Parts: sequence; structure tokens; C-alpha cells
Amino acid sequence: MSKGTTIKEALAQWEQKSGEKAGEAEEIKLICQIPSIEKMDASLSTLTNCKKLSLSTNAIEKITNLNGLKSLKILSLGRNNIKSFSGLEPVGDTLEELWISYNLIEKMKGIGVLKKLKVLFMSNNQVKDWSELQKLSELPCLVDLNMVNNPIEEKHSLDNTWRPEIEKKLIKLKKLDGVPIVRQDDEEEG
Repeated sequence: MSKGTTIKEALAQWEQKSGEKAGEAEEIKLICQIPSIEKMDASLSTLTNCKKLSLSTNAIEKITNLNGLKSLKILSLGRNNIKSFSGLEPVGDTLEELWISYNLIEKMKGIGVLKKLKVLFMSNNQVKDWSELQKLSELPCLVDLNMVNNPIEEKHSLDNTWRPEIEKKLIKLKKLDGVPIVRQDDEEEG
């Protein structure tokens, strides 16, 4: 079995293709590397200007080494093997969007550190319990949530309780699973 591509190697390839210096770039895409990236290594700390980092479609299991990403607003980690939100603390004060669909996340522990998070796309994960979704109420700015194809969404969509329950639990939410939420008070204001 071949060893995975390191972040350092992927960044070198990205610089060669783009003609930009990774440390100065605002957007970096290291998507679908062959062989896949398996670890978020310390090379990420050089990306001090990066506002959008895409590491989708790799084989990453843990979120790590985000310490140097002081400007990061959008983190794309879809289609990996991530099981938890631990490791997001260093971007807790800047991250506004987390795209983490098609992973193995069952528990929401650690999501509460993302105080500026507005968008959370986490369809096709393993969330099963309301108690886990309750942790999303710790996110004061969350307005857009996608939870399609999580066991909890599938179960409660069948009995038509999914949307009403989420709307009750997350009162600031404006969009759920790609569909705008229209509340009674919104209609009265308009």
C-alpha cells in the first residue's frame, strides 16, 4: 500500500500549478490528492493568509494543526474519514463555514468552540440522537444547516417531525437542508 501525500507535498504541487505562494494565498484547494492526504500535518501552519481551505475527498481521520490559520473562514473537509470535531479550537474565533459532509461523525462534541460559525454542511454523517443536535444551540451565529442523510434526519423526516423540531430547537436558523425556513414572525415583519 502506498503512503499518502503529505500536506507539504500537496502544497508544493499546488504552488507549482497555481504559480502562487501558499503562505500568501487566500484560497487553497488540496482536493482529491493521489495518493490521498491522510494527515493534516504541521505544514498547514504556514497558511497564515488562507481564508478558504479545501481538503475534501482525501483520507483524513482527524482535524489537526490549524494553529497558524488565523484568517480561516471556510474549511472544506467533505468526503474524508473524520469522526469528531476535536481540533477546531484554533479556528474557533474565525471560522464561519464548515463543510464536513460524507464523514463518520456521530457525536457533536467540540462544535461549540465555533462561535462565528454561520454555515454547517454535514449531510451523510452518522448523527443519531437529539441530544447531539442540541449542542448546535451553542452556536450563536448558525443560520444554515444541512443534515440530510444522517440517521436522525432520515428517521424524523419519515414521521414529519424533523423540520418542526429543528426549527423549535434552533430559533436563529434561516435555512435547513437547503430549504429556507419561514417563521410566523418573519411573515408579520414583511
